[in-house]
Order: sequence, then structure tokens, then C-alpha cells
Amino acid sequence: MDEKEKVVEIRGLKKSFGDLKVLQGVDLDLYKQENLVVLGKSGSGKSVLIKIMVGLLTQDSGSMKVLGQEVAQLKKKALNAIRLRIGFSFQNSALYDSMTVKENMEFPLVRNEKNLTRKEIDKRIEDLLDSVGLPQTINQMPSELSGGQKKRIGIARTLILNPEIMLYDEPTAGLDPITCGDINNLILEVRERYKTSSIVITHDLTCAKQTGDRMAVLLEGQFNAIGTFDEVFPNADDERIKSFYDYNFINS
Repeated sequence: MDEKEKVVEIRGLKKSFGDLKVLQGVDLDLYKQENLVVLGKSGSGKSVLIKIMVGLLTQDSGSMKVLGQEVAQLKKKALNAIRLRIGFSFQNSALYDSMTVKENMEFPLVRNEKNLTRKEIDKRIEDLLDSVGLPQTINQMPSELSGGQKKRIGIARTLILNPEIMLYDEPTAGLDPITCGDINNLILEVRERYKTSSIVITHDLTCAKQTGDRMAVLLEGQFNAIGTFDEVFPNADDERIKSFYDYNFINS
């Protein structure tokens, strides 16, 4: 895989909050058009890693390169430009309750691409709603949508600016198994259709297995295992990784 283009390159990344050491020398690469799953318990530093990636937090030491640029060194204008190349799909979908689906989709577009005509805006919204299988929801309010529909609309809205990198935060949380399968398939379809590189943060090993080319397990501030699902699970020697697998596939 080394010959592939790296879109994210992390080396020796450290971040503490007072005496709490969250990231303790993290190394990780995300390759072009790869789906990389990041697994870890709550509080393990997954969200801190993502926040450093988009410049919401700054590391104490180490390097975070995104699309060839050292994020911590970027001035405000350059940082905003790189953020537009990264799409973030929030765990709760983050739709505005007071806006229709169409207005939710339109909001980031009109803020960031001011030269589009009304026809171009409508076309892009309709195309993306088609791509997530929900064209009929265009004039609905978020309160009228199911949890799975909200997730799909949230992903569609994230794609409206044509990001190169997608960050999925717990994409299957709170969904029934059938809807989880639909969202997992959508993550794969997004990669194929839009040629995205993705980081999928999840506790759900079924999601990890279905969507991920590689897994990276974050334990005690470091990635203790990186590889394909079969390389990391289910025959892990590390009891902490084994318990993660057992919880998802044996005890549930």
C-alpha cells in the first residue's frame, strides 16, 4: 500500500489536557480512496484526533499533515480552505430543525459557493438526494424523518461541497440492524461514486467489518493494532482488543 497517495499523514502526535494524556505518540496514514476505521472506547481520544485534523485543537507535539499541508501551521484563510475539502458526518446528523431538507442541503452551498445559479443549486440538491435514495424527502422537516433517513440526509449534506475526505462519527449509532446495513452500504457507495477517502469512527464492529479496508485500534493513547479486520480480529492476543470483539460478536 506504500505506493498509494497519502491524504492524511500523522507522526508522533501527542495531546494532553493538564495531567490527562490523551494521545501519546500516534502514527497513522490514510490513503487515497481508502476507508479507515478508527476504533476505541469512549474517551480514548478518537474525537481529539479528528479535532486536530480539522484545526479545532492543536497538538502538543508531532505532525498532522492533511492533503499535504501541516494543519497546525495554516493561517486562518488556508485552514478554512482545507476544511472545505473535508466533510464531517455528525453522529446526530446535525440537521437544522427549523429548515426543510432542501434548505438544510442548500445552507452550506450558498455560504461557500456564491456564484451558483438557482438552477445549479437545485440540481445539485436533487442529485445528492437521489444518490442517498431519498428524493421524496426534499420538502420534509427533520422531525418527519426516521433516524436512518436523518443519517442519509446528513451524509448528503456533507457531500454537497464535494469533499475529498469524509469523516464519519459513529454512523450507525442508535439504528436498528437493517438500517445499519443500509448506512454501511451507503458509506461504500459514497467512496465509489465520489472517490472519497474516509475515516469511520465507530464502536460497531459490524460497521467496521463492512466498511473498512483497514482498522486502527486506539488504546491508552496509541494505536495498538492496525490492519485488515481479519488481521486485527478475532484472534487478537491483546486482551483489550479481544474484549472489544467479544462484546460486539459474542456477548451482544
